[in-house]
Amino acid sequence: MQREAARAQAQQIRAQQAAQRNAERARAAYARAQAAEEKERKRLYQESRAADVAAMNEALELRMQALATILQATLQVDDHIDFESLKRPATIPAWQHRHLEVPTPAPQWEQFAPAEPTGVGKLFGKSKYQQALTAAQGQFQQATAQHQAQERARTQALAEARAAYEGMVSARKADAARQHAEIDAFRNEYESGDPDAVVSYYDMVLQRSSYPDGFPQHFKIAFVPESRQLVVEYELPTVDIVPAVKQHRYVKSTDSINESPRPATQIKSTYAAAIAQVALRTVHELFEADRGRHLDVVVFNGVVNTIDPASGQKIRPCLITLRTTRDTFGALDLAHVDPLKCLQHLSAGVSKSPVELTPVRPVLEFNMVDARFVEESDALSIVDSRPNLMDLSPGEFEALIQNLFTKMGLEARQTRASRDGGVDCIAYDPRPIFGGKVVIQAKRYKNTVGVSAVRDLFGTLQNEGASKGILVTTAGYGQASFEFAKNKPIELIDGANLLYLLEEHAGVQAKIVPPDEWRDPA
Repeated sequence: MQREAARAQAQQIRAQQAAQRNAERARAAYARAQAAEEKERKRLYQESRAADVAAMNEALELRMQALATILQATLQVDDHIDFESLKRPATIPAWQHRHLEVPTPAPQWEQFAPAEPTGVGKLFGKSKYQQALTAAQGQFQQATAQHQAQERARTQALAEARAAYEGMVSARKADAARQHAEIDAFRNEYESGDPDAVVSYYDMVLQRSSYPDGFPQHFKIAFVPESRQLVVEYELPTVDIVPAVKQHRYVKSTDSINESPRPATQIKSTYAAAIAQVALRTVHELFEADRGRHLDVVVFNGVVNTIDPASGQKIRPCLITLRTTRDTFGALDLAHVDPLKCLQHLSAGVSKSPVELTPVRPVLEFNMVDARFVEESDALSIVDSRPNLMDLSPGEFEALIQNLFTKMGLEARQTRASRDGGVDCIAYDPRPIFGGKVVIQAKRYKNTVGVSAVRDLFGTLQNEGASKGILVTTAGYGQASFEFAKNKPIELIDGANLLYLLEEHAGVQAKIVPPDEWRDPA
């Protein structure tokens, strides 16, 4: 018994030891699994953070690529607007009442007729059959009446639904026809060169242009039909469009994302190239969309709406100004140009430091482009008290021009009147360095001034030894005039500009209405 008890006790001890060893092995396995799980979780977390950083860097790269290809992005797009594409088709919904078109089956007598008696029933069940027949006939008549009432209601509902549907279809077709007629009228006005239609058309062209995020795409457009000149004041983005971060980097030891700043020189060069591309892209889109051949000249003024860090006041500096003709711009291969060098080739005014908002003087102020002719059919012209420049005598017109440039700060002296009814003035700009002798010629014309007048002015400028020549007209200039004046010290002021300058500097609100019998000098 003692030996048996000892063996049992030893066996129990061995069992306890085995259980303890198994428990320790289980705990060790659990610890290993937990450590492996923690390691895997940490690895997956670090991979997710690294993936986030890679996505952020890819977004930076895509942003920089988008800024570098602003001009290229539009070269594969046809910017012309097909007027037919503006017409909206009538949207006719599907007919929703087909169930009303299906009549309900009429009740059949067979459904109500009682079974005729057979055998002994023929002798003894005639009265019951007759009663059943009478009841069935009543039910059949009642069902027939109900069916007829239901059919009348269905027919009426179908007629009402069809009338409402046809009325809706007619209304939508009429709306579409009206919209199509408006588009046709718009096209006819555009093709005839109506200034409002021309401006509306090119407004649509620029509105359709797709830019990266952060580009404001706000602009104003004016059209000078006498010069076939379109003037655009386009709002440029600020330097914030260029990412200030060059690269993101994930640091495992601190579980943080560090940012590498983009060099200031790269920010400046990227921003300057981006706004240069906006200028070239806008002019390209306007000329490419001009299937009606209404444009000979495009003026682009790129401005920035921002806050002056020195004064805290709102400012609107012009960073790029450009005037170019169709022929000059059409000779460019925009797929291979350097934007800034291309602007230099086009004699554009470009800010020396766009990031610091250093402005340039616009080749033509947008406010100077005003409607200047009063239509004869306009009832307001009857009570219009503004002086008509075309009604002034040559002497009065000469005095007005001389007074204008005197008010603008020049020392103007009137000379003899020219044979074409204009006025020649010799003026002096008293400013040091930038000043000097200025030759001014004015021409009261109804039609576009020819390029010969610009050549004559340049010859006079050289003969007089003047530093600048100004040609003023009550009409406008053509493409050849702007081409000839390019890169020469010549400023061309058309009728709209003249009216603006008179009101701005001399306080004279005038108009230009050529008489019907007016003839421009040969």
